[in-house]
Amino acid sequence: MNNYETVFILTPVLSDVQMKEAVEKFKALLVAEGSEIVHEENWGLRKLEYPIAKKSTGFYQLLEFKADPSVIAKLELNFRRDERVIRFLTFKQDKFHALYAEKRRSLKQSKEVKEN
Repeated sequence: MNNYETVFILTPVLSDVQMKEAVEKFKALLVAEGSEIVHEENWGLRKLEYPIAKKSTGFYQLLEFKADPSVIAKLELNFRRDERVIRFLTFKQDKFHALYAEKRRSLKQSKEVKEN
């Protein structure tokens, strides 16, 4: 199994419940295909660099997961079919990026612990 990271942007007209439902759909798809979700981040509503389909903002979501390469095609097919997704990018992490992502997660967790 390889390490992957995907970022997708959901349309801004969704409510919080609809946005979470869409994210859960993609997470469930990954788990059903035998993938392991390593990390998930909701970056919230952000301004897009340029308008996409006359929309200037979108809900950003990051998923890090371990999966077989065949799972990526199914995931991206579902991104394309879902009208709530306006953009997505999935890439395979090399060993250096995987280490960096792990370090970033641990730093973020330590900051959250210090704040509480």
